[in-house]
Amino acid sequence: RLSGDARSKDDPMFQSITSAKAFCINPQRFGYFVLVQSYSHKIKFEATEKAKKINMNFSVAAATLLATAASVSAFGTKQLAPTFVPDANAFCYGLPGALDPVGNFDPLGLSEGKDFETIKQYREAELQHGRVAMLGALGLLVTEEPIEFHPLFEADNKDIGPAIRHLDEVRAVSPGFFEILAIIIGALEFNRALTGWTAPGDVFGSGRIFNEDYFTGDVGFDPLGLAPEDPDEFYTLHTKELQNGRLAMLGWSGMVAQELVNGKEIFVNAGLAEDRFDPSQLPVQF
Repeated sequence: RLSGDARSKDDPMFQSITSAKAFCINPQRFGYFVLVQSYSHKIKFEATEKAKKINMNFSVAAATLLATAASVSAFGTKQLAPTFVPDANAFCYGLPGALDPVGNFDPLGLSEGKDFETIKQYREAELQHGRVAMLGALGLLVTEEPIEFHPLFEADNKDIGPAIRHLDEVRAVSPGFFEILAIIIGALEFNRALTGWTAPGDVFGSGRIFNEDYFTGDVGFDPLGLAPEDPDEFYTLHTKELQNGRLAMLGWSGMVAQELVNGKEIFVNAGLAEDRFDPSQLPVQF
């Protein structure tokens, strides 16, 4: 019917079918069609494989966090610190943390006139912030150029930029990560509260925030058995942890401030790594 006069050559149906026939019998066009289809399948395959890697990285990170929480809970039943007897005549009631040549450092006088319970709260907060800062400072360095190791997504195929922008990428790649992270942090903090804090109903009656025998920061977590049994050695190790935490808080703050100023990574600022970061590739723009 197409070859006869039953349909006019101006008929759209005639033109579309004729074009389809010509496309199918033309070797060049057919080869192009196969090439396009092959490339399309290749892109879909690569996207699928990348999604699998992202999901695997996310699963590994989540499993690591869960294992950490479980480990802390498992070790949190036994306190490691020796019995501490506060000295009312000593700086901060004799709690460890002072180190020469600085010594008793309190230029603003925050510890003056405070009772032992308040000083313990200050020390608990300082120690916890120091521990988080040590992890954060290390994370800043290893997830940026030139190391670029990140547990949640691939960083070898593109520069994901300074660490201050990584949360944007995490939210885009693993949307459920922060909810899981909140649960993990809640579990860790709940374990810390059970280990050292006075039950809420007893706080007003006893006047204590912490259990009487609780040594600040001691949740019983020591999987490698590094905590010494000798009291003096334990307090020395505790002082080292405090000092490293204080340095990490200053270092982390400085690195974040530097990245906020010019948006460059730490080693890029130092001239030790190439700047490959393209801010336009981030899912969140500001």
